Amino acid sequence: MTLVCFPMLFSCNEGNSREFKRNKPLDIPTMKLIHKNIEVPQTYICDIQAVQFVEVRAKVEGFVDEIYVDEGQYVRKGQSLFKLSSAELQEMVNSNQARLMQAKAEAQAAKLEVERLQTLVDKNIITSSELELAQAKLEMAESGIMQATSMLNNAQTGLSYTTIKAPFDGIVDRIPFKTGSLVTTGELMTHITDISEIFAYYKVNENEYLRYMRKKMESGEEEVLEKELTLILSDGQAYPYKGKLETMEADFEKGTGSIAFRVRFPNPDGLIKHGASGKIQMTNEMNDVFLIPQKSCFEIQDYTYVYVLDKENKVQVRSFRPIKRFGLFYVADSFKDGDMIVYEGIQQIKDGAVVNPVGVSEEEAYDTLYHSL
Repeated sequence: MTLVCFPMLFSCNEGNSREFKRNKPLDIPTMKLIHKNIEVPQTYICDIQAVQFVEVRAKVEGFVDEIYVDEGQYVRKGQSLFKLSSAELQEMVNSNQARLMQAKAEAQAAKLEVERLQTLVDKNIITSSELELAQAKLEMAESGIMQATSMLNNAQTGLSYTTIKAPFDGIVDRIPFKTGSLVTTGELMTHITDISEIFAYYKVNENEYLRYMRKKMESGEEEVLEKELTLILSDGQAYPYKGKLETMEADFEKGTGSIAFRVRFPNPDGLIKHGASGKIQMTNEMNDVFLIPQKSCFEIQDYTYVYVLDKENKVQVRSFRPIKRFGLFYVADSFKDGDMIVYEGIQQIKDGAVVNPVGVSEEEAYDTLYHSL
């Protein structure tokens, strides 16, 4: 009889053990949320332009007689770039010089006539009406001088336009014409580019603009505008010089709802050229936010969820709206200090399950943060 009871007892103990294992809470790694102040790096594609980029155009028509510079050459303000044919314009100058000399001679003759008649009037030899007529002819002759002078100045100005000069210090761009080419009025001769400094324009959306403006009002304009920004060049390398945010456009762009900010960078080595590509990298300070590991979350139809533990270690699904991603983490602000979430193993549990929390240290939880940036 005793022999029979032992197998029955063993069978009952084995069943209780399996039942105990089924009811025993799972050991689940958990982490406690603590708010943090972080700096989130963010990049924006930018449009790079020279601080000055000017078209040099011909003001008069003519053949190219001389080209004094070469493409890519650095020139100084006022330095001669091109010389156009000037025979016709020189003839106009000569003609107007002769006209001016004639007008001056006529005025001199009229002046002498006035002086002669003035003497006769003083002696009562002739009436004053003849003197008044002579004075009117003198005034007409003097106006002729003014007209001839103006015409000469215009001709000389036109002649000066045949020598095309640099409007400022800069670099000569491509020269499409060669010696002997005919250029017309307004023809593009080249560009002059000043790249001693460059402008980088990047666009932000309306929400980012509003955050910037609020920060500007809270901390003061000077502090915000003097913030130094980094330029990432097309090869992925950071530009060695920092830039300063200067200003923004006046209106939002229709269609995209974005607005452009302008950053000025020094360019003493001339490394960056007009029209180059790059990205503006800046850091956004975010205060009192929580970092939620992506592996602790799951998504359903554009909603993000995480398991939160209550005081009885029962897990509950909570949805939240991430502000943005930061490495392998979501940045959120809809939690409280001390909230306990399931760190990993979310595939093993379901809503309402009771778990045995195994705490993960803050150092271990955020160690992957620094390896993911």
